[in-house]
This record gives sequence, structure tokens and C-alpha cells, in this order.
Amino acid sequence: MMVNEYKYLYLLQGLVKMKKWYGGLLIMALGMMLFLLYGLKGIQPPKQSTKQSAYSFFNNNLPPNDSIKGSSNVEAASFNAELKKIPKPTKRPHLVHVAGLDDLYDTKNLSEGEMNVVLAWTHLRSLLSRSDALPETAQGVKEASVAWKELLTTVENDKASKISKIDGPENQNCPFSVTTLGKMVADSGITLNLPCGLIIDSSITLIGIPNEQNSSFQIDLAGQELEEEPYPPIILHYNVGLPGENMTGEPYIVQNTWTSDFGWGKEERCPAHGSANIHKVDELVLCNVQAVRNNNEENVNVGQPTSDIPSNISSESAHRTGNFPFSEGNPFTATLWVGSEGFHMTVNGRHETSFAYREKLEPWLVSTIKVAGSLSLFSVLAKGLPVTEGNDIVVDVENLKAPSILRKRHVLLIGVFSTGNNFERRMALRRSWMQYEAVRSGEVVVRFFIGLHKNNRVNLELWREAQAYGDIQLMPFVDYYSLISLKTIAICIVGTKIIPSKYIMKTDDDAFVRIDEMLSSLKGKSSEGLLYGLISSKSSPDRDKDSKWYISEEEWPYDTYPPWAHGPGYVISRDIAKFVVFGFQERKLQFFKLEDVAMGIWIEQFRNSGKEVHYENDERFYNAGCESNYILAHYQNPRMVLCLWEKLQKEHKPECCE
Repeated sequence: MMVNEYKYLYLLQGLVKMKKWYGGLLIMALGMMLFLLYGLKGIQPPKQSTKQSAYSFFNNNLPPNDSIKGSSNVEAASFNAELKKIPKPTKRPHLVHVAGLDDLYDTKNLSEGEMNVVLAWTHLRSLLSRSDALPETAQGVKEASVAWKELLTTVENDKASKISKIDGPENQNCPFSVTTLGKMVADSGITLNLPCGLIIDSSITLIGIPNEQNSSFQIDLAGQELEEEPYPPIILHYNVGLPGENMTGEPYIVQNTWTSDFGWGKEERCPAHGSANIHKVDELVLCNVQAVRNNNEENVNVGQPTSDIPSNISSESAHRTGNFPFSEGNPFTATLWVGSEGFHMTVNGRHETSFAYREKLEPWLVSTIKVAGSLSLFSVLAKGLPVTEGNDIVVDVENLKAPSILRKRHVLLIGVFSTGNNFERRMALRRSWMQYEAVRSGEVVVRFFIGLHKNNRVNLELWREAQAYGDIQLMPFVDYYSLISLKTIAICIVGTKIIPSKYIMKTDDDAFVRIDEMLSSLKGKSSEGLLYGLISSKSSPDRDKDSKWYISEEEWPYDTYPPWAHGPGYVISRDIAKFVVFGFQERKLQFFKLEDVAMGIWIEQFRNSGKEVHYENDERFYNAGCESNYILAHYQNPRMVLCLWEKLQKEHKPECCE
């Protein structure tokens, strides 16, 4: 740089001595321009590192390979995904019109107390109208707007009925069971209404006799019928084809779904040809193994067919037919029950089929059972249905209410994911770990995050529950599984803007949380840049299109995910929650439908902004069951939740009940 300056000074001295001033001035001007150009380039400060945008994270850069600090053996590599070339977005997402969104924000007739159930709605509105919203957002909002208008009307009528002492059908509680006694199935079929849908462990038992050979019968679980939809969705279509006379026709069971938007889905057939038993639902095979196993595997020396099997029928087909659970003239007892991952059918005490839930077709949306076909039906009994405890008869309702918010800052906000008709699960939590002194004193705040239901009776019961206990935050969309990451953002909103807390935790309504041990563990953890839970440091996206967790390359182009904590329970620090809220307000972060992985992605972006992240792994967060000395136990039904609480109170030991 100094050499260049001397050259420019020497040039100027020469110009002063020139007699032709015009030419000299021109040369001098050019010299000054060159001096300024090169001089400014030389003294330009080095570029400062800027905060990386969400787009550059997804499309360009990988975070540095820092080590992960943790209390267990979490691998040091943070996120070493193989970069793939994908097109860059030209601009950040914009806001679009979403049908029904304005109707959801009609709250003018609600009192101040009633508004407490929709505290996060204002902050969520811009998320619901983003051009890059989750694919099911528009449908979830549209259906929620219909449900919301109906609910507000019913709430007004409910207030009037209490004054006039008139109880309409909408004021009746959800029953534990419904039944219809047997009769011949008419051409139009037999329909049994489920007033408040199904929940996990609900069951539907049919007792009947198939009438004819070469005939079939069907069991349909249908969703709520809406005004703008001519036909309700079929959440499960169960079609049974009977074997023909002398077993000349191969029997079958076909399972499928139907929606007005997409028609019939991909059918699943049993007996299955191929590798159906590789996949499992709730650890149960899709088809009964006895019905699909080749008979030759057991009898290698099978030669001529036996006398009671026609010679034109293969031994494999005969084996399948012989194991088929339904046949003409033979009575059967079939139970269709609801698992965590799908529906399961047991016939005469033997497991026959399983069927994984499909997107937007969850069991809590079922409203009717329809049986049709060639069948004499003795009875249909649906039991284990969602029920509510009448708030007027709960003797300890005052002890179960959420404490008043008195503190300016809380240690921990726990957001519990729940669905509208999971009444029993929420009551079990209120009577168990939500009775810890830290919760009753307000040091820890617990709130249920629940989307609206398509069933108005469920919504009314949920509304009454929310007003009685003060611990429910309604979400402005229907509770589809694919939209749960919106709840994750809502928890961050509540924990930073509405109920400010040092830490924010996400958990599920079938999880038991030891609050005392949680608080004790957090005392030794960082209050900044914290992700605490059961950390997965090496995982890959599921590319199986039939999987509930399927992720396309467009949604996530890399071979691995950043570190994330399993969804049944994890804790983040307030600064991460604020980063998530601000990132979505500014439309700098992207949605991702797997909520726990999504939080890991957002935290990686937080880390890319120059912040330090503490990944604290603790194997006492159990994401599938319970083990002694747990901090969190998952998949605990209401009975087991109350049992765990009783063990802690009486034996003072964190031991499992099963």
C-alpha cells in the first residue's frame, strides 16, 4: 500500500510542472480516481460474519463441526450431512389468504376470562397464512373455522340452557360405551354413532355370522360429516371376501381409506403376496403369519392333495383358506381396537390384521361405525370411548385447578400436547404429577395445547373443561398429526411472551414427569443454549412413502438430521424459545412436520447464528415405556399414571407399575 502511495505523489509532482494545464488536469483527475479506487479497496475492513438465514442453512452452508457437550455419550459430530444441490428460493415466504382464518378470530362475544383459552392465537395468525405453511394448514384452518363458529353458538345456547334449566342433546356427557343389538344387516347397512370419537385402547366388537359363500361384508369407520363435504372421510374401510364353495375362491381382507379430495388410498390386502410382515404396527404384523405362510415350508414332502382338498387348488391356497377367520355359516367375534400407531383386528381371539393410521385420518376423528354386506349381526359394542368427568360432580375440582399466575418469571413452563377427546388422560395428569408442590406453588406452570375437533360435542366438553381448570390453550386449527410442530411454536410463544419462564418443556399427555427430579437436574444445567432430553445425534430421514414419518428430499435434502431430542419430553432454554418465536415472526425459519426433529433443526440454526448450544443427553427420559429411576416415562395410560404417582407418594421410589 505504501509503494502505491509514493507512485501517486510522484505523478502529482509531475503534473504541477506541466505547462498544458488542461491535459494535466485531465490526467490528474484520472490519477485521483485510480488513487481512490485502489486506496479504498486496500483499507476495506474484512467482512464480518453475519447471521445465517434459514434459507442458507437449508441450501448452502453446513454448521461448524463443534463438539456436543452433554451428560452422556453424545457423539461429538454435530451435523455432517452430505450437501446436495437444490434450487435457492428467490425470496422469503409471503402471507396469503387462507379461507376461514378471519372467522377463527371472531372473539368479540367472549368474556375476558373466556379469552384465556386463546392467548396464543394473535401470535399464531401470521404462521397460518404463510405461503410456505405446512401442507395441511389450509384444511386444518378451514375445518377449525367451521367448528369454532358452531362452538361459539353452542356456548351461547349452553349459557341460556343453564338459565332456563333445559338440557339439549349437546349438553349430554360423552358415554363410555354405545351398542346396538343384533338384526339382519339391511341393504343400507347398520350405523352406530360414536358421540365423541375414539381414543387409544377404544374397541369395537362385532358378533355375527356370514350368510353366503362368495360374498363379502364391510366395516367402515367414518369421520365427521361437514356441510361443504357431500361425504365424510372413511378413516378405515375393512372389506372381507369369503371363500367360495369347496374353497374354490381365495378369501381376502382388504383395508383402505377414502377422502373426497383423493378418493381411495393404497389398499392393503391379507393374505398378502410378498413381504407384508416386514412392516409392523404397534409391534404387530400387518397380516396374520399363519394366513400367509406357504404350506410347503412346513410339509416339504407334500405330494398329492389330501382327499378333502380339491385337486385344482394349490396347497398354499388351501392353507390360507383353512386359516381364514371368516366363513359362511360360522359365527365369529371380531374386535377392532385402537393402538398407538394403527387399528388392529382380532377374530376369535387371534390377531388377524393391522393398519397404520394415515395422514389426516386419525382415530379421534371417527364419528360413526357402519356395517354392510351379507351378514347376520347379533351385536355391535363400542367401549373404552372418551368420557368426561362432570365438572359439577368432581369433588376435588378446586385442588385440580391451575394456580393463579402471580410470578413475573417462572422456572419452567411445561406444554403438554393433547387432543380434544383425551379427557381421561388430562384428568390423570391433574391428579398425579401436576400435584407436585412446585406446580401448585406456581414455580412450574403446566398447560395443555389442544387443537379444535371436528365434533361439536367434543369441542363443547373441551370448552367446559378449559373454563373449569384454567390449564388449556386451544389452537386455531384442527388437531392433525401433521400440524403438531405448530404447537411446538405455540409453546415457545407462551413461554416467552405470555407466561415468561426460564426453561420451556414439551411433553405428551401419556407421559409421566417427575417434576422434582426435573428441577433438580436443571439446577446443574446451563440457562442458555440448552437442549435437555434423550438426544439423537445420528438419525436419517425416513424415505418410505408409506411411513407415517416419511420425509421427501424436497422437505429435507440431506442424509442426516442435526441433533434433536425425542418428542415425549425435552427442555429448551428461554433464549432458544425466543429465537424460534422471532425467527417465525420474521419468516426466517422454515416449518418441518416432525416437531421434535424440527426443534433440532431450529436449534442448529440458532447455533449457526454464533450461539453456543449445550446438548444435554439424559437416558432417564424414556420415549417408549418406563424404567426404574426415570425422569420421564412415556406410553402410560391413565391407570398407569395414577399408579406411578401412588408409588412415589407411598414408597418414595421411582419404580414402574408394569
